[in-house]
Amino acid sequence: MLKDKTLGVRAWFGSGEPWIWMNAGAVAISIAAVVGVVGLIAVRGFAHFWPADVALIDYVDSLGERRMALGEIIESETLPAYQYLEATGKTAEDLAPGQITVERWLVKTGNRRIAPPDFRWVVAHAVTSVTYPEDAVVLERVEWGNAYGYLRAVYEDGKVSSEGTAAWADLAGRIARVAGLREVLRGLERSDLNRINYELNRQRLQRRAIDLRGATDDPATQATLAAIEAAEAALRSEYDEVEQRLRAYQAELRRDSLLLELADGTTETISLAEVVKAWQPNALGVGGKTAHYFQALGAFLTEDPREANTEGGIFPAIFGTVMMVLLMSVLVTPFGVIAAVYLREYARQGPLVRLIRIAVNNLAGVPSIVYGVFGLGFFVYFLGGSLDALFFPEALPSPTFGTPGLLWASLTLALLTLPVVVVSTEEGLTRIPRSLREGSLALGATKAETLFKVILPVASPSILTGVILAVARAAGEVAPLMLVGVVKLAPTLPIDGNFPYVHLERKFMHLGFHIYDVGFQSPNVEAARPLVYATALLLVIIILVLNLTAILLRGRLENRYRGVET
Repeated sequence: MLKDKTLGVRAWFGSGEPWIWMNAGAVAISIAAVVGVVGLIAVRGFAHFWPADVALIDYVDSLGERRMALGEIIESETLPAYQYLEATGKTAEDLAPGQITVERWLVKTGNRRIAPPDFRWVVAHAVTSVTYPEDAVVLERVEWGNAYGYLRAVYEDGKVSSEGTAAWADLAGRIARVAGLREVLRGLERSDLNRINYELNRQRLQRRAIDLRGATDDPATQATLAAIEAAEAALRSEYDEVEQRLRAYQAELRRDSLLLELADGTTETISLAEVVKAWQPNALGVGGKTAHYFQALGAFLTEDPREANTEGGIFPAIFGTVMMVLLMSVLVTPFGVIAAVYLREYARQGPLVRLIRIAVNNLAGVPSIVYGVFGLGFFVYFLGGSLDALFFPEALPSPTFGTPGLLWASLTLALLTLPVVVVSTEEGLTRIPRSLREGSLALGATKAETLFKVILPVASPSILTGVILAVARAAGEVAPLMLVGVVKLAPTLPIDGNFPYVHLERKFMHLGFHIYDVGFQSPNVEAARPLVYATALLLVIIILVLNLTAILLRGRLENRYRGVET
């Protein structure tokens, strides 16, 4: 009997079925791990935009004084009593008899300008009471983070416009008015002033180019200089007009203010020019909180960052990431395909070609920071400096292309991902039957026609596979980008209304670097932590969308060249 069981187990292992189950289990564990990580990031990140209730906490601080704190209870944790005593310097007499653990709450109290810090720990056993007043107000400000308190009055030009219960309805309308004025100001600054400054700089460079050429006495040059002076005068006149409009709008923006009573009874006057929005979370129902959530999420996706990237949105980082990945894909695909076609279709197979393939495979294992150093030295300083000397001498010593920018970052990442595209394309070319090539040539097609009309279309799924892998790697790279173009905060986008409209020489923001900056360089770690999760999830989503787009296109091409029309 035992011998039969042993033979049965051996036969079972010999059939290979255990390895199938082990592989299936490994895949299931991997999928569960990925789903778990993404779920954790989603919960920690996007839950940040839900309007949390504001608690009024009456407690005794570490000095034995009674305090009132108004804010959001962000999290709670339980510490061993000895750890709490070591961290605070207290003695066992400060704890209840037999108490072995201490619970404490992290409370976001805001009001950093007058009562820093805006996050503080409150020990649960020192809390006397916790209430949730419905009239508690949260103000999101342009600077200094959130403010928490009670709205007591609204002022217009320093005079009371409304107070008491009527102040809240009055405040909503005035915040909407301020938001409209802020949009007008932003439009003037980014459209009119940006255009005027760009044109003034262009006229200055034209004058500088004339000075470098010399011979300014001939009539044609004098006419050009006169035209430049006239254009500059018109631009300065337009600038003065726009500046007057800006000052008028700024005065209107500073007209209104509010009086906020804090938890300790003191009051603070806040200009509505500093307020982005206001809400009463304890008075909101489920519908109101849902509407607020999507509004906050939309602002996060469409607005510019504020407060050292710990407030506001991340639209410039989204734009920069997508644009860089698309430009990198456009650059790496033809070079990778050409290299693979040469190695497989034209090069004589021998030791040299094998050596080239080994070199390509080894390039895939080079650390990304090495590519960044190479990109900085070769692309930025050598190529960029040469372009400046040849085409932009009037701008020197200020570099145009001889400085990190979007183009050099895309080229560096294209070089980094080139081995992936080469190997994937060459594998696809290897799988194409020789009979397909010979049949095309037998029908009278040239080798070039065979390549472009037969071989490359059939190999296009493999080419897209290489592009998918390249996008997945390039979108998450940070180290090389820190050297060749990415910055903490870019003043303008690489695309605007000024000729040539696409400015590849400009620096840009990137989601990966934004995560690094907010997570490790932020002066306010607690405020930045939810944004790190939200930005990380958004980066994963963008990579998935780009990859799924390429995968769907690859699937259509595979079906087409299998004879299935879709």
